[in-house]
Amino acid sequence: MVQQVLYRALVSTKWLAESVRGGKLGPGLRVLDASWYSPGTRDARKEYLECHVPGASFFDIEECKDKSSPYEMMLPSEAGFSNYVGSLGISNDTHVVVYDGDNLGSFYAPRVWWMFRVFGHRTVSVLNGGFRNWLKEGHPVTSEPSHPEPAVFKATLDRSLLKTYEQVLENLESKRFQLVDSRSQGRYLGTEPEPDAVVTGKPVTWCNPGSAFTSLCGLREAILFCQPQCIHL
Repeated sequence: MVQQVLYRALVSTKWLAESVRGGKLGPGLRVLDASWYSPGTRDARKEYLECHVPGASFFDIEECKDKSSPYEMMLPSEAGFSNYVGSLGISNDTHVVVYDGDNLGSFYAPRVWWMFRVFGHRTVSVLNGGFRNWLKEGHPVTSEPSHPEPAVFKATLDRSLLKTYEQVLENLESKRFQLVDSRSQGRYLGTEPEPDAVVTGKPVTWCNPGSAFTSLCGLREAILFCQPQCIHL
């Protein structure tokens, strides 16, 4: 296996289009459509089957997760992630490019980028501007699904990219790292519901909107992705 380096977090649509046109997609370069939308809005798999980047495979976040957890979208085990991405023709030597079809350009692609990073894979990039930009620039698309040859992938969990519930709770007092809530302002304030929530929550007293976007300089950053649990007062 070649020694991994930290690939660019973003690749341009021009770069990917040239790679597709030059026949570079294969064991060394795989493209993933990682689209996911709230239930009842859009059908990500259906849209993939209708139109996607040539050679791209569909990364189903509903399949690549811990299905035994009572919480949504929790990380799968190392073996679970290895088996899933291996079935998409991805090995530890593969450069992975991830995109999604969100109207904002990228929404779930960064989540999948982070999943690869947290499982030890550094050769992964997000398509800058996403599928929306790909279409806007007139690059080729296809409805033909990709069937790559399965590969062997060995995942190694990097716990430095994770924070547990207990660590976040302890940080309320220690303030060792800066926690950033990346949801919309309404969801942050509890004035609008979570996509799958029954009732709207309310922020607890230590949530200070005035300090929501303070400088991260000199602070340790944390990436969290879990089902929010509202505390109702």
